[in-house]
Amino acid sequence: MNTTSNNVFTEPLPVVGFSLFQLAIFIITLIVGIIIVRVISKLLRKTLEKAGAPPLVVGLLDSIVRVIGYVLVILAALPAIGISTGTVTLGLSAVIGLILGFGLQDTWTNMAAGVWLAIIRPFNKGDFVEVAGYSGIIEGIGVMSTVLKTFDNVVITIPNKNVWGAPIVNYTREPIRRITLDVGVAYGTDLDKAINVAMKVIKSHPKVLEQPEPAVVVTELADSSVNLQLRVWVKKEDYGATKADLVKAIYEEFSRNGIEIPFPQLDVHIRDMPK
Repeated sequence: MNTTSNNVFTEPLPVVGFSLFQLAIFIITLIVGIIIVRVISKLLRKTLEKAGAPPLVVGLLDSIVRVIGYVLVILAALPAIGISTGTVTLGLSAVIGLILGFGLQDTWTNMAAGVWLAIIRPFNKGDFVEVAGYSGIIEGIGVMSTVLKTFDNVVITIPNKNVWGAPIVNYTREPIRRITLDVGVAYGTDLDKAINVAMKVIKSHPKVLEQPEPAVVVTELADSSVNLQLRVWVKKEDYGATKADLVKAIYEEFSRNGIEIPFPQLDVHIRDMPK
């Protein structure tokens, strides 16, 4: 009876060609291998975090290690069910060659670009950037793509090769930013008065930094106005709120002091045509 049970357990199954024992070894190998890969991945992540590696680098390397690890686990488990890893490797090589032949080498380009982005680090997680025609906060770099999230909570996924090949504008890399605010005043305005009022508004705002010094300069004699430009420095996290405050305050103070902010206008002169 025991001999018969052993035979059932060890004899090859119809169609598949391997026994229940081989299948059990295959499954156990997969489970143990997956556990080992996850442990290695976790240790790698902790080591990189203790070493002060940026979150983007940690995430990318963790993804690469997991992908390579799972492939190796599968290759290690296949011989348990009688499949030669040499045959599989040859098959994989043929598939990869076929994929490349059909023009999907962008996959490898994206992976390489992701590695370079992690190494060069033109941005970190949480930075506000403009890249490839999009702007948003960096959520992360994957093996294939970079993820941005806009201020209105829209998630944008950009292939890494497009990020690496495009100019990257990082608005939050430096600790302070300059607010540049343009405002026009009507011709005939006392410019010294307008500049003094603007400076008073700037210096009264608690978020405006004393150094670098703020300034108000005349920039242009435009068609309908004399243009002034307010230049102030703030901490990067105060940029949006401070700019909105200054726009409102300038409008209110100019109105209170009788300084006109003109709208675009066109003078039309009608002349009598000679008869």
